[in-house]
Amino acid sequence: MTLSDPATAAVAEFWAARRAQDPALPVELPEVWAFGATPAHADELLALVLAGTKTGTASSVWDYEHAGDPIPTVGDLSIILDGAGEPRALLRTTAIDTVPFDEVTAEHAHSEGEGDRTLAYWRAAHERYWREHSESPRGFEPDMPIICERFELLFPAR
Repeated sequence: MTLSDPATAAVAEFWAARRAQDPALPVELPEVWAFGATPAHADELLALVLAGTKTGTASSVWDYEHAGDPIPTVGDLSIILDGAGEPRALLRTTAIDTVPFDEVTAEHAHSEGEGDRTLAYWRAAHERYWREHSESPRGFEPDMPIICERFELLFPAR
């Protein structure tokens, strides 16, 4: 994206507005991303975040490695986009735990706020997601390393 790109301009405006509200935020733009693999999924998961239901997410270490992206760390900020690519939320990572897929806890599954919030639902939905949408050619394995991330919603304030 170039700075004249409307999406880039919207992100820059969003970040400038957040920094005006909270001057303690860093000058540098944080990571910018959307949940899920489709616009509809991004909107669905963002709605759970904005409602306060979703306070966790899970990512494949293999996808991060394949993309060459840095692994999230506690304190990281993220600008979250909706399905149309518009910035809608600012999150701060509060906890990271990397575990094999088959060792993700029921508590973490509940924090993700999806479906009936059970571990069984989480496992079925996430296995399907990584089989269909993994960026890594390694795809899905029951013991694949998963980053279980917890976050707090900084904006919009609830």
